[in-house]
Amino acid sequence: MTTLALNNVRPYGEDATNILIDVTRGVIEAIGDKRFDDADEVIDCGGNVLLPGLVDMHVHLREPGREDTETIATGSDAAAKGGFTAVFTMANTNPVIDQPFLAEAVWEKGQTYGKCDVYPVGSITQGLEGEQLTEIGLMARRGVRMFSDDGKCVNDPQLMRRAIEYAKAHDVVLAQHAEDHRMTSGAVAHEGEQAARLGLRGWPRVAEESIVARDAIMTRDYGGRYHLCHASTEGTVQLLRFAKDQGIEVTAEVTPHHLLLTDEQLKTYDGLYRVNPPLREARDAEALKQALLDGTVDVVATDHAPHGSEDKCVEFEHAKPGMLGLETSLAVVHRVFVETGLADWRFVAKVMSERPAEILRLQDQGRPIAVGEPANLVLVDPQSPWTARGEEMASKASNTPYEGIEFSARVTATWLRGTQTYGAQQD
Repeated sequence: MTTLALNNVRPYGEDATNILIDVTRGVIEAIGDKRFDDADEVIDCGGNVLLPGLVDMHVHLREPGREDTETIATGSDAAAKGGFTAVFTMANTNPVIDQPFLAEAVWEKGQTYGKCDVYPVGSITQGLEGEQLTEIGLMARRGVRMFSDDGKCVNDPQLMRRAIEYAKAHDVVLAQHAEDHRMTSGAVAHEGEQAARLGLRGWPRVAEESIVARDAIMTRDYGGRYHLCHASTEGTVQLLRFAKDQGIEVTAEVTPHHLLLTDEQLKTYDGLYRVNPPLREARDAEALKQALLDGTVDVVATDHAPHGSEDKCVEFEHAKPGMLGLETSLAVVHRVFVETGLADWRFVAKVMSERPAEILRLQDQGRPIAVGEPANLVLVDPQSPWTARGEEMASKASNTPYEGIEFSARVTATWLRGTQTYGAQQD
């Protein structure tokens, strides 16, 4: 048995203790007041915070098709550096992940690289064309846990009804990109004062909210497990609260950028700030914060979307939507909730690890830091200032919206089943 000791560590930011990991089995062997100095490897954690490995329900790793902007390998590196031990990569690749063999190839490539569990998300419709459903049952039997046409909305209500029914039959999550495309044609920024001032075509809240309302009612009537991607408006929060009050099985995510940034960032016309859905107003960000705190919104998901400079260093309306998120998400959540005193590290563990793992029914992720549990862990120094620089990130791309912003919380090490996937010695 190979062992690793994490001495002087604070699980969930609480009392300091010492943890012994059985690296061979990938599980936590012991926790106690006595230091485990006779382990094969001993790390003094300096009283830093230990959390269960983070789980991201929504990333874009671009492989297959756009390996020039990200690959499963570089995306796994970015995930590990951000504290993640499991991510779900969306289906809008080229070719689209709408066949079992493509999903299996993504999973196997991630496992071979070994830095992070990379789960494939299957598309709801063939080729993301919104016309014919994929073989949801066949893909579900091959291990696909979630289906989404993310990047596009399943606009056709009859098709969405059938998708909900199939997803229910196979007990998988259906994740919707809520956007009525008829209302967003040519839109690049939130429909409000800022877009009007800048001369940018506005993207109304109702384009999102109308789909959320429709899908909530469908889920009420036809069942299943419905998940809303990147909630972005105050009205969406109200609709989610109504749905949950009615007992409808709806879950939702919010991105770090919709919590921290607003459409005020658009003043520079910098394509880095173009994202789908767009950055909204301060009142939307505040509503999303409160919704995450009270459980109306369930999880934080990054919507990590790498793009090359040729797709971002252009006029704002021509920039491709999307932002990097894996390496900055924990720092953003710490700034918004922990530094302000709104929440503690237990809350961070819930919305970034435990709840996403619960929604997706992962048996070995988002587990308590306890004896016998998988050693999927992340060590965080809450007082280690660092400045976000796109060129310094592990991602193949550099399109971070936080360029030049200083954060105080830094991931210092990540372990996947007891094996270190990120740390100082890997730099």
